[in-house]
Amino acid sequence: MRLSALCSFRCSQQLRRVVDGKWTTTHYIKHKRENDPRWKGIDMTRVSDDYDVAIVGGGPAGMSAAIRLQQLAQKNSKEIRVCVVEKAPEIGAHILSGAVIDPRGMDDLFPDWKTMNSPVYQEVTVRFQLITCRSIFIPINDAITFHPSKTYRLGHLTKWLGEKAEEMGVEVYPGYAGQEVLYNEDGSVAGIATNDVGIAKDGSPKVCVPLYNEQPLVAVGFVVALDYKDPYLNPYQEFQRYKLHPSIRKYLEGGTRIGYGARALNEGGYQTIPDKLAFPGGCLIGCAAGLLNVAKLKGVHSAMKSGILAADAIFSQLGTDSKVIDPEAYDKDLRESYVIKEMKKTRNIRPSFNTRLGWIGGMAYTGTFFVVGRGVEPWTLSHGKPDHEKLEPAEKHKPIEYPKADGEITFDLLSSVSLTGTNHEENQPCHLTLKDDDVPESINLPKFAGPESRFCPAGVYEYVNRETNPSEKRLQINAQNCIHCKTCDIKDPTQNIIWVAPEGGGGPKYDGM
Repeated sequence: MRLSALCSFRCSQQLRRVVDGKWTTTHYIKHKRENDPRWKGIDMTRVSDDYDVAIVGGGPAGMSAAIRLQQLAQKNSKEIRVCVVEKAPEIGAHILSGAVIDPRGMDDLFPDWKTMNSPVYQEVTVRFQLITCRSIFIPINDAITFHPSKTYRLGHLTKWLGEKAEEMGVEVYPGYAGQEVLYNEDGSVAGIATNDVGIAKDGSPKVCVPLYNEQPLVAVGFVVALDYKDPYLNPYQEFQRYKLHPSIRKYLEGGTRIGYGARALNEGGYQTIPDKLAFPGGCLIGCAAGLLNVAKLKGVHSAMKSGILAADAIFSQLGTDSKVIDPEAYDKDLRESYVIKEMKKTRNIRPSFNTRLGWIGGMAYTGTFFVVGRGVEPWTLSHGKPDHEKLEPAEKHKPIEYPKADGEITFDLLSSVSLTGTNHEENQPCHLTLKDDDVPESINLPKFAGPESRFCPAGVYEYVNRETNPSEKRLQINAQNCIHCKTCDIKDPTQNIIWVAPEGGGGPKYDGM
């Protein structure tokens, strides 16, 4: 995995209990509300609705699937109900990317999209540089360039797709987080359940109450591979240091910082695509299927194409006698499409950088086998151990001293987090939970120097003095800061952190990031 950073903080108390002077954060599944006397007499009946197709996630893949279904329904004079549930407060608010997009996805979805006032930003120009103490221009092969790509503010494009979907009759529900898969007795997927709301942070029921100008813009992105070894490495601080390089700084001087965000990218590529992408009752599309072209760092067109193919497979079974839709044709169609074919060609580029030869060996491999052979070598390299297992003990490394924020080019973390617009209903169970409350202090801190306080790009995790014994440290979880990047779930060396969806509508509110 990789952590991608792109340029109102409030420290909320977490769900906690004091037991022998220790702060505990307990996973909600251990305390069933049916056995909680505080919920006695409260109606916990779920409200349900029936749809022909329910899509979880209002990103490019989900919206493309919804739009395609309605296109097919209109073409075949069928009436179907399609809904999209999205945990962000509005479509596009949790989308984070520049993005440089291969237009094939848009071509497949809307052949005449160029005349539909889609939010295209500009055509792409490319200059690839290797940054050391200086910057060195490096020519790159046409196979991994960005032509004829176009740059979008992906949040705006996704919002536009959402508007088009609603115009076509798709029911779009922002502010609803898909939490649970519901199954039929035969094991097929029956539907989904959104997460519960109206629960206080101590697990009790809450009292219900009714609910810029377009100036020249520079977007700076920085990607950190999460298979790094040094526990003292701080991805956010590496991003700040990157901006100080003369070849980058010149674009930022005199500007005003207007946004910040971060999220994890699933960069496993071809090797990590699930063996089954379709199953009785559902299928995996977009990021859920891991459809990122790692060589190009492109996935929007793949997400859109997967949504289109899924819609084709699902629509062909609507109205049949089968009680459960099994879009098995989607799996075959996607694997035969340009999406998987181009991912297979680039499958060995990323793992080639993990050899003993390092990045030099990776570049040599790419130049030899991809640029010359177009990725047709008969072998497939492995990624090796998962990212969290590659973190080494702190005793093998030295603390890293990062430059102090200057407030002009580089900034402190918390002021950046405030620009994400992240916010969560304060009186709800903490969505960042631990399997074992003792692990942070007994293992992560002494062995790895508390890496969660550095790998989180939002300052969620910090070690503070224990109230009952100031000479000891305890882990404090500032869940209010969370920007839903999921890095903690990936990089925690003990895999002790469990990220669960908070109440729908919470989290960052990116505007065209």
